Amino acid sequence: MTDKRSKDGQRSGLSRRALLKGATALGATVGTGLPLFNVARADSNVIKIGFIGALSGLRADFGATSSWTVGNMKKLAAKGLQIGGKNYSLEVVVKDNGSELSRSVQVGNELVLSDKPDLVLSTDGEGAQGVGPIADAKKVPTISTMGPWQAWLFGRKGDPGKGFPYSFHFFFGVDGIMKTFVNMWDSVQTNKIVGTFYQDNDGGRAFSSPQIGLITAMGPAGYKEVSTGLFKLDTDDFSSQVTAFKNAGADIVSGMAFQNHFATFWNQAAQAKYKPEVATVAAAFLFPAGVNVLGDRGGGVSTEVWWTPNFPYQSSLTGQTGPEIAKQWTDDTGKQWTQPIGYDHATWEVGIAALKASGDPKNPDAVRDAIANLDITTIVGPVKFKDSPIKSVALTGVGGGQWRKSKDGKFPYELFVVNNQLAPGLKLDDQFKKLSELT
Repeated sequence: MTDKRSKDGQRSGLSRRALLKGATALGATVGTGLPLFNVARADSNVIKIGFIGALSGLRADFGATSSWTVGNMKKLAAKGLQIGGKNYSLEVVVKDNGSELSRSVQVGNELVLSDKPDLVLSTDGEGAQGVGPIADAKKVPTISTMGPWQAWLFGRKGDPGKGFPYSFHFFFGVDGIMKTFVNMWDSVQTNKIVGTFYQDNDGGRAFSSPQIGLITAMGPAGYKEVSTGLFKLDTDDFSSQVTAFKNAGADIVSGMAFQNHFATFWNQAAQAKYKPEVATVAAAFLFPAGVNVLGDRGGGVSTEVWWTPNFPYQSSLTGQTGPEIAKQWTDDTGKQWTQPIGYDHATWEVGIAALKASGDPKNPDAVRDAIANLDITTIVGPVKFKDSPIKSVALTGVGGGQWRKSKDGKFPYELFVVNNQLAPGLKLDDQFKKLSELT
């Protein structure tokens, strides 16, 4: 198979060692380009996988590694997928939801009704929301990730005791993030006043919820919330939030916001001479770009840790370690590693494992049952749907991280793991520190 480039120009290359190891483990052929639309239903010798991601739009950083990962799976898939004594080739249909829920519904319907995949993978919360109902109705097994399980489940009015007929999700929960945030804050001295602001989407509403949100972890630990509520995604002025936090004397700023939102807030905070001791915001600092945009004032901001190259696991498909996958990304793209690399890769690990365990990848009930009974260790760690206390959900670990100025100078900042209480297998790089200690 030739080495093609995805539409963002990223090279989809695997090392020879990883390719040989992975071809044996995977045994799959991906026979189409990227993206692919309106393809007739795959015949009995072809497994068709649909993929939905945020490849453009506001959440494009979440999907930045998706095309590269799909390209790697294509190159890896050279010999067909052996299941039940039969060899299947593999096609991939990629849909970009543009980071919009309405578009997610549209491409989800297109995918299920027109492309008729045997399995759908999604690395975007709204992508999973959009395709889930129609996939369940049409008996198309779906595996998603990269969004708190509460937002995924309750966003569709699901019941933790029942789950969904054909939809599955693996990720940690809002509660895990909240506990990690508080664990980091408890390690330093502050006045325990927390100014919060949340974006108005499924994730932000989950984070701000009185029942399951940040306050449920902060309150019992003695923290006082100064909440400014939800803000619309097109908001470009956070002066009212800055004023509220400054007037309250909040040492800590937290909540959930995308990087463009926090960059605006941070600039306005500087103009108002508001200098909190801690800035721990979900989503905003997941990626290098979200910190680099802050310039010299990016050091010390903190976030949840989904995955870093230091996670002590290997890929079940390629045998690669975290450092090897991260190096491959940087070698291929010239860019710094970013957290979605791990979950993008793990999504394919979970999907391929389920197809192989089903015994018949063309039978949606068999694939569904295989997912429900899956227990696999991936590059991000264990993914266990079997016997999960939350139906249709496999819980994964989460750590706490803090961005520090890079020592080697290749990239401006690097992410240090500073809390592992909910991810005990994760090695600490340093202790959590206040912003004033790092300036």
